[in-house]
Amino acid sequence: MDYHYKGKDTLARLLDLWQPSEPVILGGAALFVGLGAGAGVWLFKRMIAFAHMLFFEKIGVVLGFLGPLQTLPLPVLGGLAVGLLVYFAGGKKRLPGVSSLIEAVAMTGGRLPYMLAPIKAVASAISIGAGASVGPEDPSVQIGASMGSMLGQRFRLSDERIRTLVAAGAAAGISAAFNAPIAGVFFSLEVVLGEISGGAMGVVVLSSVISAIFTQWVSGPEPAFHVFHRSADALKYLPLYLGLGLVSGPISALYTRILYRLKDIFAAFRSPDWAKPVVAGVLTGTIGTFLPQIMGVGYETIERVLGGEELGPMPLLAMMAAKLFLTPLCIAGGFQGGLFAPALFVGAMLGAAYGSGVNLLLPSMLIDPSSFAMIGMAALLAGAIHAPLTAILLIFELTNDYTVMPPLMLAVTASFFVSRRLERNSIYLYDLAIRGIRIERGRDIEVLEGLEVSQVMEREFETLHETDSLADAAEAFMRLRTHGLPVVNATGRLVGILTMQDLDRGQLEGRHSVGEACSRELLVAYPDETLAEALRKMGVRDIGRLPVVDREDPGRLVGLLRRSDLIRAYDAALTLRARTRHHIQQMRLGAMSGATVEELTIERGSPCAGHRISEIAWPSECIIASIRRGRDLLIPHGDTVLMEGDVLAVVTGEREAVAIRSLCPKNEKGKEQAHS
Repeated sequence: MDYHYKGKDTLARLLDLWQPSEPVILGGAALFVGLGAGAGVWLFKRMIAFAHMLFFEKIGVVLGFLGPLQTLPLPVLGGLAVGLLVYFAGGKKRLPGVSSLIEAVAMTGGRLPYMLAPIKAVASAISIGAGASVGPEDPSVQIGASMGSMLGQRFRLSDERIRTLVAAGAAAGISAAFNAPIAGVFFSLEVVLGEISGGAMGVVVLSSVISAIFTQWVSGPEPAFHVFHRSADALKYLPLYLGLGLVSGPISALYTRILYRLKDIFAAFRSPDWAKPVVAGVLTGTIGTFLPQIMGVGYETIERVLGGEELGPMPLLAMMAAKLFLTPLCIAGGFQGGLFAPALFVGAMLGAAYGSGVNLLLPSMLIDPSSFAMIGMAALLAGAIHAPLTAILLIFELTNDYTVMPPLMLAVTASFFVSRRLERNSIYLYDLAIRGIRIERGRDIEVLEGLEVSQVMEREFETLHETDSLADAAEAFMRLRTHGLPVVNATGRLVGILTMQDLDRGQLEGRHSVGEACSRELLVAYPDETLAEALRKMGVRDIGRLPVVDREDPGRLVGLLRRSDLIRAYDAALTLRARTRHHIQQMRLGAMSGATVEELTIERGSPCAGHRISEIAWPSECIIASIRRGRDLLIPHGDTVLMEGDVLAVVTGEREAVAIRSLCPKNEKGKEQAHS
């Protein structure tokens, strides 16, 4: 019997038989993910509208006898519904958010618990519909990302392809949520993948565009909210826009700090998890009674401010402060939703209050506060999520006005740098950082802290000499298929590095030798520094290679570190960490039970491969405790299908250990296949 397809679904089997090219696989998958995300987010928006109607039009009417307090119980009832739904449907599993998505992409090959996405969507719709101060973009991203992860896992695609599809799904989710496909692409690249990667760009763009086309087909071309921008004299007020960016940065950092401080407070509450959203609902309803504008997403209030309605500095600041506190409160308390849209609300109120304040101080300037509200949205968002390009392009897509770009870019850049100076981690990465996971450029740099450059660097490599011609350098680049090489002088001392860009520029400028064209301001690595530090250096200038020099003698070239070396080391470190965790678990099992813990590997060609655990005649005195499959640690069940390469931790007695070791031997055919 052929066990190769045992346990695979029909789609994966057809893919194996057909074996299409990679562009066909990823293109078709991107098309499917874009359509699925667009349809899923459209349905999610309908759910929000239904929940809002149920709470505010049906239940709210029944509570009319409470007079001005009739909306106070609505977030409380919503909190109870969300708490019970998450408790009973999600069990002990935490519903995934953007932080979980980033972690999965960086550490587990993009494998998400996609079965939880519908629960997340329903709970978020109830939260927003009941008036909780949360946004719709987090569940929208989860809908698209889960679609991509499900497709990748069902087709048994590689980790890199699954990560790409998850990023494509996240882009499609943002595209559908805001009807902004360009912002969706850059959100995915900046926030989810952590870097603007050319390899993933095509798939991400295709998925985002397909999602936008579907959204516009079913809902029209209207954006999430309208921006009535008055762009006259934007350049005249550039110093004021810079000031707004500098003010937005600290508030963005405060937004992050409040969220995780409140998470700590709610975690310390000695109450059932299902009751915590009720507590958050009480506070939301109480404050919302006096400031109803802060309940829900708040798009209507944003539109009023952007439309030029004068509300005065104090009411604007009051709404900003309330939203700045209530959104972290609702998320920390257990309401489901996002932080993206509330950041836009806070930024709009801050910008409008800033513009109104300047008008009071300098009435002769005749400032339009709505323009500052629009810039404030982008500035605060960029500072909160540490994604300046996403913030800039989102506002540009909403305004379709090029004249807004100079003040927009100036304020966003200022806010981003100030916020990052005050708080190293974005609002999404803070949760990972406090658990010891530090993501940079889409990688968990904590994994690389234990490896030194000397363990990974290339020790044998070619160099260029100062006196070599640029034609010789071009030939070397083509022969070695590289984009850069170190440059040494006649004594072999490092003097520079020549990249493809240097080569092209030198040829255009009429230079002849490598020494004339190479870059001499070098960023270098040292053999004894960690790979995490080397990765940070590469990220500073977005370069793909670092010369490795002796720390005591910086002119002595001892190695070359490429970005591909870092990626290989990262993958190896992840595998080693999974193996170490598995081994520690075995030691704990053995210590607690006093039994023998056998490690059994399912070899290629083994009769066990492709069979369910329940189908194998195990000795009566044994328990399969866990299965390590690549980097994943699985909890086995009777229906779990064993795959080639699985490593089983089996708890058994000493007498049964011999039988366990001989249970899944590698047959002769398997040996031949392994050697071949």
